[in-house]
Amino acid sequence: MARLKETLAAEISREHRISMALSASLRLRQSQSLVITPQLMQSIQLLQMTHLELTQFIAQEVEKNPLLEFLNGEDPVSAQDRGPDEAIALAADPPDGIEEAGQGDLYDSATSSSGERLSVELDADFANVFPDDTVPQRADAPELLGQWKSMPGAENGDHGERYDLDDFVACRKTLTEGLVEQLPFAFHAHTDRLIAQHLIDQLDDAGYLHADLGETAARLGTTSEDVMRVLLVLQQFDPPGVFARTLGECLAIQLRARDRLDPAMDALVANLELLARRDFASLKKICGVDEEDLIDMLAEIRKLDPKPGTSFETCVSEAIIPDVTVRAAPNGSWLVELNPDALPRVLVNHDYFAEISRGTQKNSADQAFLSECLQNANWLTRSLDQRARTIMKVASEIVRQQDAFLLHGVDHLRPLTLKIIADAIKMHESTVSRVTSNKYMLTPRGLFELKYFFTVSIGSAENGDAHSAESVRHRIRTMIAQETADALLSDDNIVDMLREAGIEIARRTVAKYREAMNIPSSVQRRREKHALAKASAFCSSSAGWERG
Repeated sequence: MARLKETLAAEISREHRISMALSASLRLRQSQSLVITPQLMQSIQLLQMTHLELTQFIAQEVEKNPLLEFLNGEDPVSAQDRGPDEAIALAADPPDGIEEAGQGDLYDSATSSSGERLSVELDADFANVFPDDTVPQRADAPELLGQWKSMPGAENGDHGERYDLDDFVACRKTLTEGLVEQLPFAFHAHTDRLIAQHLIDQLDDAGYLHADLGETAARLGTTSEDVMRVLLVLQQFDPPGVFARTLGECLAIQLRARDRLDPAMDALVANLELLARRDFASLKKICGVDEEDLIDMLAEIRKLDPKPGTSFETCVSEAIIPDVTVRAAPNGSWLVELNPDALPRVLVNHDYFAEISRGTQKNSADQAFLSECLQNANWLTRSLDQRARTIMKVASEIVRQQDAFLLHGVDHLRPLTLKIIADAIKMHESTVSRVTSNKYMLTPRGLFELKYFFTVSIGSAENGDAHSAESVRHRIRTMIAQETADALLSDDNIVDMLREAGIEIARRTVAKYREAMNIPSSVQRRREKHALAKASAFCSSSAGWERG
């Protein structure tokens, strides 16, 4: 009975607690939490933006915010897009009040009395050089003369309209456009042109065709024989080698166009994997040629283009603008500066805000809009200033850590991690990672991305200072470049040489670094060096025979 009463009491107490937990109550509690606001999120994004992305972002903010303006009054994005002739024309505009030196054009100054007198004195009168040209220059094309005048007040009434020479430059053809232009000369049937157009659309940037002919025929409602017939005609288009499905077929098409695809060359193209392994002995047996003929065939292969479609690439390489410049100081240290060309120049126009605020005091909506614009403008300027300070801190610490690299080269590059920099400047590793992304430093050793200075550590063989992985790769590359055909270095030899230099490294690590640098093994290098030595000896003997 006593145990039953205890059980009932416990059940009643549990139900009471459940009812209390489900009931509504009002309590005060103090807690701390990290809230990422949209402005804080944008501040974080500003750190990892490149120069071009930052310039475009600021241009958008200036367009939306009437209180923001560029320091020089000009949009940097439009300044980059301006042609050189327009930039020269803008720079040539004279200031107000200077009219005598700027109102006349070059023709008027050249035909003035002072110009004629100066030509006579310097014996530079070219009036009789072309006696047949009796018509004055102004009468040659008066309607075109005024188009190229950059100064206002032209006599023909063209008030300062400028022309950009880039507008008259012919655009480069793409691979697709070049192939489409050849279609009418190769196919007369409408169905063949449709098949050819479909195959052209499936080419990659290198000019290779990766489509399945059976699926293409089923999709177009035709036979595989018709698709193959059209493909064989397309493979004769310029540039030679397009519409190939493999590298061997690409080289074969180019050799056939040069009338060099004999049975021996066909066997060589069919065994490119042996050529990649430098197995010249097997190639001589398969092709049925001697060593001299094989050397000529390899020289012919090197003249071919493995990617014929890349000649039509229209992408333009962009110049890298360094964010930080490093140069030697007179006192022997390093002077680290932010590149002014990479710094955005944006200001907050407080005078305009005060002037507009006086007229919008009665309108609460306009006043709220102006207050928000002022708040966003101040936030942007503070964020840009903080971004510049953070980049300067990180770059200065990197220079301090890699002082030996700047003095002596890549062999003295120290191992460095994000944590070392973050602890030194009292920041988080994620902040340092964002700062070093897509940022470049111009040093006396060249232009490097900030990520280049962060490499893993490789232990020392004598319990000395650790070595950087990049410096070890440079040592391996230098050792292999200095080897001879009679004394090739295997991975084990490289490990022994590095251990003698105080670097403890495993053989598999050496092999991994070597493969990452696209350096073949010692066996492949021996075959290549022997082949090159025999080729040079053969060329020398041939040259001596011709001289004899």
